[in-house]
Amino acid sequence: MAAAVIEENGRYLIARRRGDAPLAGFWEFPGGKRRAGEALEACLRREVEEEVGAIVQVGDLIDRAVQPYSHATVDIHFFRCRLAQGAPRALGCEEVRWVRAAELAGYRFPDANASVIARLAAAS
Repeated sequence: MAAAVIEENGRYLIARRRGDAPLAGFWEFPGGKRRAGEALEACLRREVEEEVGAIVQVGDLIDRAVQPYSHATVDIHFFRCRLAQGAPRALGCEEVRWVRAAELAGYRFPDANASVIARLAAAS
């Protein structure tokens, strides 16, 4: 899996998972599952466009987390990204928000996001 850590003007883009998805209602950084043979960066560009309707430029890998859940074990690669085109909006998610790093802890994220959230908060 790949997730986009998109920062703009000191805020990060987060998306709330749909009610019919695993971990429904939790917040996450936009992204998703990689298809067979797909590069992580290509996966991330595709998933962000499907989920929030924006095109991103994928930068450096900033964190990775392997986390077991009741429905699956996930291996998420978090990439620093920047918006290249489009204004994010909820397409494949319930809602999107721009929040400061210090505010991320106030949102309910899946456990796999804990280390990247701590890293962002420490850097702010």
